[in-house]
Amino acid sequence: MTTAVRVPVDHQVLDGDLALPAAARGLVLFAHGSGSSRRSPRNQFVARALEARGLGTLLIDLLTPREEAVDDRTGQLRFDIGLLAGRLVTMIDWLADQPSTSSLRIGLFGASTGGGAALVAAARRPSRVAAVVSRGGRPDLAGAALGRVASPTLLIVGGRDTPVIAMNQEAMGHMRGEVALEIVPGATHLFEEPGTLQRVAELAADFFDERLAAPPAPNPSKTY
Repeated sequence: MTTAVRVPVDHQVLDGDLALPAAARGLVLFAHGSGSSRRSPRNQFVARALEARGLGTLLIDLLTPREEAVDDRTGQLRFDIGLLAGRLVTMIDWLADQPSTSSLRIGLFGASTGGGAALVAAARRPSRVAAVVSRGGRPDLAGAALGRVASPTLLIVGGRDTPVIAMNQEAMGHMRGEVALEIVPGATHLFEEPGTLQRVAELAADFFDERLAAPPAPNPSKTY
């Protein structure tokens, strides 16, 4: 069942779609990047795969319609990792306050620049975020926060996305927690080649399935 939600943030409201399968064993919050939104067909595809595995999903626009209009013209806000990460943190806290999701462990799925924002958010909520998956992400944009990420992290990159492979390998050297890199053969940055996005969904589902099923840690800490 998918429910439209509106989450207050920065004196504004962000629109999202919350899907909670019966007896959900965890919930994955999506961090879109590079001018995308909750309607991204690639993230929608991955979300449906996660829901089929009994995981809840929250796809939410991290920018307001007015901000999206500005970003369409300038392309600046999609690279404002501080802004995007701050909004993800707001979503994480909001989920912790909702009766239907407060008991669920949270995973973050970040794409492109959203991968960097997801890692910064995980560093700020180390006890609440149980796992992070990045698809074609830019973990390098997380900067100094990389060394503070305690959540198990899976970096997925296309085998033909050579510059992003190098960025992810470099970022791994700065991460102290559990981190793994999966390279999908034949895939370019958007995973448009046959079967490549399906492979992303399988890898993400397996990773989240294992790490979100455990009981939540008590008294989640907050780091600002």
